[in-house]
Amino acid sequence: MTALKSRKQLLLAESELNRALLRQDWQTLAEEAAALARQAGTIRSMVSAAATLAAGLASCRRQADAPAAAQTSWWRTLLKGAGLVGSFWSEFRGSGRAQKKC
Repeated sequence: MTALKSRKQLLLAESELNRALLRQDWQTLAEEAAALARQAGTIRSMVSAAATLAAGLASCRRQADAPAAAQTSWWRTLLKGAGLVGSFWSEFRGSGRAQKKC
């Protein structure tokens, strides 16, 4: 075997090794990206629920600060409360389903 042929075989073997390492690095990167996406989804759900809670508390505080004559009826308050509970329910129910898939 000549020196040129042995050098060619070494380069081919090194190339295959580099391809295998690249595939492994790509797989690791894809797994890390998926984990980051799951964490971002969890954080997004928590932030969304906190924002909804803050909006509901601000609404209750505005109603408490309003004059007695300008306050809404109990029926309207009940409907707003039901909407708030419904939005919390959808947020927490949605994040629970996402966690079960993983």
